[in-house]
Amino acid sequence: MGDVACTRGEARRARYAVAAVFAVHGAVTGSFATRVPWIQDHASLSAGQLGFALAFTALGASCAMPLAGRISHRFGSRAALRGLLTLWTLSLVLPGLAPNLWTLCLAMFTYGASAGMADVAMNALGVEVERLLEKSIMSGLHGMWSAGALVGSAAGTLAAHLGSDARLHFALAAATLTALGLVACTWVLDLQPAEDEEPPPRFALPPRSALLIGAVGFCAVFAEGASLDWSAVFLRDRLDGSAGVAAACTTGFMLTMAVARIAGDAVVNRFGAVRTVRAGGVVAGLGGLLIVVAGHPVVAMAGFGLMGLGIAVVVPLCFAAAGHAGPHPSQAIAGVATITYTSGLIAPGLIGGVAQATSLMVSFCVVTVLACGLAVFAGVLRTAERGGAPQVSPRAAAVPDPRS
Repeated sequence: MGDVACTRGEARRARYAVAAVFAVHGAVTGSFATRVPWIQDHASLSAGQLGFALAFTALGASCAMPLAGRISHRFGSRAALRGLLTLWTLSLVLPGLAPNLWTLCLAMFTYGASAGMADVAMNALGVEVERLLEKSIMSGLHGMWSAGALVGSAAGTLAAHLGSDARLHFALAAATLTALGLVACTWVLDLQPAEDEEPPPRFALPPRSALLIGAVGFCAVFAEGASLDWSAVFLRDRLDGSAGVAAACTTGFMLTMAVARIAGDAVVNRFGAVRTVRAGGVVAGLGGLLIVVAGHPVVAMAGFGLMGLGIAVVVPLCFAAAGHAGPHPSQAIAGVATITYTSGLIAPGLIGGVAQATSLMVSFCVVTVLACGLAVFAGVLRTAERGGAPQVSPRAAAVPDPRS
C-alpha cells in the first residue's frame, strides 16, 4: 500500500507540475498579445503587413509540431519539455527586436514553431498523467493555460500603460517565465520509450482518427477565434455599444472560457466526453442564436458568454481523445493541433470576408452552424471516454501504475 500511495502522490504532483507548465505557456501568449501595437509601430508596418507577419506564427507551428514526438522519444519527456518550453519562453524576446517586416516574419515563424512544439509536448504529458489518474484532467490544464494568458495579458497591459519599451518588457517576462518553467518541469513525468518501441516519424500525416477529432476541434476553435476577434466589433458596429462595453464583452468571453475549463473536468468525469461536448454544442448554438438576433448589447454579451461556455472544454477533450487513440500520442496530438491552429488562423479572415460581402450577422450565422456541429459530431470523441480507465502506454513504463 505504501508504494501505491507514493505513486499516486507522484502522479498528483506531476499533474500540478504540468498545470504550471500550461500556465507558463499561456502567460507567454498573453504577454505578447498586449504589445502587438508597439511591435507594429517599431517595425513601421501597415495593418496588412502586420497581418502577413502574424500569419507566420501559425505557419511555424504547423511545420514544427510533428517534430515534438521525435524529440520526446529521443530525449525523454521531461528533458524534451524542459528544452522546448525554454525555447518558447525565450522566443518571446524576438518579435520586439525585429526592425522591419521580413525580420518580424522570421521572428514570428520561430516564435510559432517553438510554441507549437512545446504545446504538443505538454499536451502529450497531460494525456499520460490522465492515464495514471484515471480521470479527466485536460480541461483543467487548458483552464490553467487561459489563466496564465490572463495574467500575462494583465502584466503586459500594465507595461503598456506605463509606456515601457516592449524589448525590456519581453526580456523581463522571458527571464521570469523561463525560471518558472524550469522549476515546474522538475516534477513532470519522465517517460522513456520501451526498448523495442519504434520512434515516431519526423513528419507524417496524422492518422484518420486524428483528422476526425481535429474536425470537431476545428469547429470549436473557429467559434473561439471569431468570438475573440470580432465580438467587440460586433457590439460596436451592429449594436452601437460603447468602446468600454465592447472591450468588456471580449474580456467576459475570455473569463468564461477560463472558468469553464477549470471547472470542466468535474463535468467530464460525471457525464463523459461525448455527452459533455454534445451539451456544449447545444449551449454554444443557443449563444450563437442570441448573438444573431440580439437587438441590445446585453443580449449579445449573454450570447457570447454562452458561446464561450459551450466550446470551452472541446479542444482539451480533442487533445485527450487524440492522445488516447494510438501508440504515439504526440503524433496524433500534433495532427489535431495543426488542424485547430489552421482554424484559428482562417477564422478571423473568413468572418471578415463574409461580413464584407454580406453582414456580421451572416458571419455569426456561420459560427452558429459550426457550433451546432459540435452536438452532431461529438461521437468521434468516444475514445476520450475510455481515458478514464486507459491502458498505460509503453512510454509510461517508467512510472509504476497506481493500480498495481
